[in-house]
Amino acid sequence: MQQPLDYPCPQIYWVDNSATSAWAPPGSVFPSPSSVPEKPDERRPPPPPPPLPPPSQRPPPPPLPPPPPLKKTKDHNIDLWLPVVFLMVLAALVGLGLGMYQLFHLQKELAELRENTRVNPLKNKSRGNPSSRSVLLEWEDTYGIALISGVKYKNGGLVINDSGLYFVYSKVYFRGQSCNNQPLNHKVYMRNSKYPGDLVLMEEKKLNYCTTGQMWAHSSYLGAVFNLTRADHLYVNISQLSLINFEESKTFFGLYKL
Repeated sequence: MQQPLDYPCPQIYWVDNSATSAWAPPGSVFPSPSSVPEKPDERRPPPPPPPLPPPSQRPPPPPLPPPPPLKKTKDHNIDLWLPVVFLMVLAALVGLGLGMYQLFHLQKELAELRENTRVNPLKNKSRGNPSSRSVLLEWEDTYGIALISGVKYKNGGLVINDSGLYFVYSKVYFRGQSCNNQPLNHKVYMRNSKYPGDLVLMEEKKLNYCTTGQMWAHSSYLGAVFNLTRADHLYVNISQLSLINFEESKTFFGLYKL
């Protein structure tokens, strides 16, 4: 193909391989960027930006932050301390109850001691004829384990100061080197100006209590509840004064108010 010589630059024709004509229709054939030679001073244009997402697709919302751990730890500590505080309060209440019970028990014992009276026998001291069958015993109201409270001791007897129910008791311990089976009498009786004579409250008589000719010992105990009035006098009578053991733990006389 001949070219005119008056063109300053040669003409360039772009021909598609599939085209039958040397002239391709406009817009059907585009040059490849790699096929076009780059000039030394020419800059390549920047790459196109990435395609935007469709308007309908929105990014997911960010996740919610976790709850603050400080409040959870505080609530957990409160839950742990509640049982401990409850147990401490319960222990304090139990201790207070036990203390009140012990105090009440001690007060009750003190009241019983104040109303309790016990006297011990006086050795070789009695009223009446020792050879007779009835001898009034006299008692020690000051020394040893003797206790006088709420009543009076006068002339061998206990005098009631306050009317009420009383438990009266007496114990006498008899013993001998050789038994002769003499009758043993133990009696508690009362005197009052309202009565013409003595009123026996309790009595015990013993016969055939030992083997003849042998050592022997016998204990007689009397005890019962009586309704006593003010100014009543209580006494103990025994027989065979020489056969009595005067130890305070074996022979005694007393009462206490109920």
